[in-house]
Amino acid sequence: MKRQRLLVGAWSAIIGGIIVLGCSGPIIRTQSPEIEPTVELDVPLVGQVARPYGMRYTKLEAVSLVMGLDGTGSDPAPSSQRAMLLTEMQRREVHQPSKVLASPDTALVLVKGFLRPGIQKGDRFDLEVRVDSRSTTKNLRGGWLLTTRLSELAALGGRLRPGHLLAQGDGPVLVDPAAEGDEDISLLTRGSVLGGGVALKSRSLGLVIDSSHQSVRTSQQIGAALNRRFHTYVNGLQKGVANPKTDKYVELVVQPRYKDNVARFMRVVQNVVLAETPTEHQQRLELLERQLSDPVTSAIAAVRLEAVGKEAVPVLKRAIAATDPEVRFYAAEALAYLDETDAAETLAIAARDEPAFRVYALAALSAMDDAVARDSLSDLLSSRSAETRYGAFRSLWAMNSADPLVAGELLGGEFSYHLLDVQGPPMVHVTRSYRPELVLFGPDQKFSLPFYLEAGKYIQVIGRSAGRVTVSRFEPGQPDQQRMISGSVDEVVRAIVELGGTYPDVVEALQQAKDRGALTSRLWVDALPKSGRSFDRQEPAEGAIDEEGTPRFDVANPLPDLFLGQKG
Repeated sequence: MKRQRLLVGAWSAIIGGIIVLGCSGPIIRTQSPEIEPTVELDVPLVGQVARPYGMRYTKLEAVSLVMGLDGTGSDPAPSSQRAMLLTEMQRREVHQPSKVLASPDTALVLVKGFLRPGIQKGDRFDLEVRVDSRSTTKNLRGGWLLTTRLSELAALGGRLRPGHLLAQGDGPVLVDPAAEGDEDISLLTRGSVLGGGVALKSRSLGLVIDSSHQSVRTSQQIGAALNRRFHTYVNGLQKGVANPKTDKYVELVVQPRYKDNVARFMRVVQNVVLAETPTEHQQRLELLERQLSDPVTSAIAAVRLEAVGKEAVPVLKRAIAATDPEVRFYAAEALAYLDETDAAETLAIAARDEPAFRVYALAALSAMDDAVARDSLSDLLSSRSAETRYGAFRSLWAMNSADPLVAGELLGGEFSYHLLDVQGPPMVHVTRSYRPELVLFGPDQKFSLPFYLEAGKYIQVIGRSAGRVTVSRFEPGQPDQQRMISGSVDEVVRAIVELGGTYPDVVEALQQAKDRGALTSRLWVDALPKSGRSFDRQEPAEGAIDEEGTPRFDVANPLPDLFLGQKG
């Protein structure tokens, strides 16, 4: 395997992609093909009279302080950022704030995070930290971001002005462990705090009714249609997901089965029919079944059948027996969000064998409350494909985080650690997004002796040829600490944490071990299944031909929230 680098700068590029989708415009366009019938129907859809609200990513920013830099920080020059930080420090009654800022062990940093659509109070999200371009700070490695208050910022009167407080966060800064020296200064002075942000308020989702259709009657009609199709539970009582607030706006609560795929929920919502007669309903089911059997129209037909609900299950079940793989997949995906067991086998095969469908198949399986779906994901944990097995792990964790197979434990009160007793090539997986997490695929993974590693500034790991490994902590002003252990990866990780090591320290040690040949297992960073892949279609639609004459088409689905944090 090629050397894996934790390029936190790449995470910025990923966030940049999110900005393009979220901050410049809604994820779902008002006049998208998703709500335009392939064959005109004489029934009105929700998406024809209302558009989604709240589907943009909200950018939060703050100026804060990173501590514990061991001489690699700097005293920030006079600026609006410094003034803002001094004001915050004074508000918190920090003693001699100017002296604290002047310390080489601290650095002023710019903090940024994004609240995803539908995020709820208490949910966590990643924070990006970086030094100002004029800063002389050399390295953020080993630093800790102090508790930071985040809001939307605006420049008014030459000064940065924060808006309402929407989140706060803190935690250890993860810097690319492979970056070193002056040539990597841009990587050393930026990093991320995985899951370090905590939302203080829930974000509202809803539907804005188009001006030409605004009325109390339309608002109530939308609410009634959606509540017939979707419900959730509040204090054990069943309740519809829609609340008509005004003649212009209908508030929505995400139905729990779509908690990790809000964009799909909105897409299905847009395709719910407002009103139709029994005859129109039957005619529409027959039309959608014909459209589902055609690969060109199967994607939107499956979504519309999903919007119908349980009455569409027989149609979708017939389609998973089709010969065309697109028809089978889209039908199975819709069945999964209707929690039908028959979907599991088709989706598991798609996740294993077809990269273009993998990310969507895994997300759909995770949405099911079904033993067969759980077993299908468990089987995928032993795949040879790194992204398939890690994608299956994340899906299982999203399905039920208390499942003994994937529950793991919280090491050092800081990161999630999972040791999986599964088959397949031994693999170590770490994350640079979503949440701080270490997963060992396969028991009894060992380091190759001898070796020498550093885990952060104070911890050393020395493996001797006699099969003994010493993990030591040497910190100025503190008593030395030491652990004598075996050469297993599990014991080394635990010893580092016992001696006060953080998640970035563990990741740094594992990266060094891989680079120096001490870690023989595969090491992967964010091996997430990707979106944006094309599928080879044997009989392509007009225009679906690539430059080499090969039939191609792009999967017509939004990227599930469960697998955000990777470049699609």
